[in-house]
Amino acid sequence: MTTRPPEPLAPDTAPPASGQPPEQDGLKAGLKNRHLSMIAIGGVIGAGLFVGSASGIAAAGPGILLSYALVGALVVLVMRMLGEMAAANPSSGSFSAYADRALGRWAGFSIGWLYWFFWVVVLAVEATAGAVILESWVPAVPQWAWALIVMVVLTATNLVSVGSFGEFEFWFAGIKVVAISGFIVLGGLAIFGLLPGSDADTGFANLTAHGGFLPEGPGAILTGILLVVFSFMGSEIVTLAAAESPDAQRQVAKATRSVIWRVGVFYVGSILVVVALLPWNDPSIAEKGSYVAALDAIGIPHAGQIMNFIVLTAVLSCLNSGLYTASRMAFSLGQRGDAPASFVKTNSRGVPQAAILASVVFGFVAVGFNYLWPDTVFQFLLNSSGAVALFVWLVICFSQLKMRGIILRENPEKLVVRMWLFPYLTWATIGMISFVLLYMLTDEKEGGGRSQVLLSVLVAAIVVAISFVRERSRRDADSLVSR
Repeated sequence: MTTRPPEPLAPDTAPPASGQPPEQDGLKAGLKNRHLSMIAIGGVIGAGLFVGSASGIAAAGPGILLSYALVGALVVLVMRMLGEMAAANPSSGSFSAYADRALGRWAGFSIGWLYWFFWVVVLAVEATAGAVILESWVPAVPQWAWALIVMVVLTATNLVSVGSFGEFEFWFAGIKVVAISGFIVLGGLAIFGLLPGSDADTGFANLTAHGGFLPEGPGAILTGILLVVFSFMGSEIVTLAAAESPDAQRQVAKATRSVIWRVGVFYVGSILVVVALLPWNDPSIAEKGSYVAALDAIGIPHAGQIMNFIVLTAVLSCLNSGLYTASRMAFSLGQRGDAPASFVKTNSRGVPQAAILASVVFGFVAVGFNYLWPDTVFQFLLNSSGAVALFVWLVICFSQLKMRGIILRENPEKLVVRMWLFPYLTWATIGMISFVLLYMLTDEKEGGGRSQVLLSVLVAAIVVAISFVRERSRRDADSLVSR
């Protein structure tokens, strides 16, 4: 299938010039610079960092630091490529729109819908996770009711305006940033014996004192990669949100350049504090979670409740941004004729109501599956979306290989962010992502990497087949009209 004919690079947020009524005007530039800055910083801090790191530490010991560093380097490279394309052409469809232009209609359609599918499944996961915490605080309200309340509140937030989404996300992300920063500072002081009232004067002895830095062997680094890779999903959201800001190019460039320190500080830095404060095989890490165990070790009172509040904030942030992301991807697909035309309609506040409601309805249905058939239907949804993050990263890499030439040919002055060592580092990144996918196939435990890759490939194949059928039907219809 051929790619689309060349067309000028331009953001898709401009209103059409056909005198449409206000509800057709398109997205509005309602996000402020401070919103985007905090979305960029907090976007890499997912709930998975707080609740999923314990399993990684158990699998790899202190060597989990290398797992986080390697995946972090991968994210930095992918974000650099995405930043190059997004700074030149801010778009609510981000990598899906770039794939459409660079690789063909089938690529933009397929990765766009797969990404939408990923986030609406995440809505169900996070709504349930948030409901569990809230029910533990207020048991009089059942878990399903808390999930409903959380979904309704954040749906209303997204429906009001993009500015209300940005304001909520600003504070959600701000709490996460302050919390993880405070944890690193307190933990660092405790490690060196400078925290008053703490007995955790360990230095960095725990990194090697319990079986060495790699107690489970070098292969555990790869196992750790499988456990942590998906906690990085969400860093790309800022490139979608930038399309609704008044200074998109500068904000994308700023977010892209800062991703290195964000990954280094929040992920590698915080995990370093945990494995330095506690032996990697300390039972409390598995029982309480890595961050709660570390806070307990340095004598912070009510560590469990503090961390529950932080995790709840991370969950609400993920729900808020997930709904926003899914709706904007649906909006972009509608603009390109790959989704119902109603998804493109916006009200006077620039909100794509139909796209938001369609996304949240699927999220509500998925929440229902989680309560009715958690081990069958919902587990299938989870596994079949499990490798989508890696598919997205691959598509970004291949799109950037082609888009660099298009940008240089049409608008070279817009190439304000450049991928390093192009194209060699792009190909190296493709190789790294492909290796992770292949290694996932060796993880044969139930719900492990093998089933996630195979089911995700199955769903992707179905979506790609639909895209080819749609394109074939479109060409046939065009040929009939031209006769």
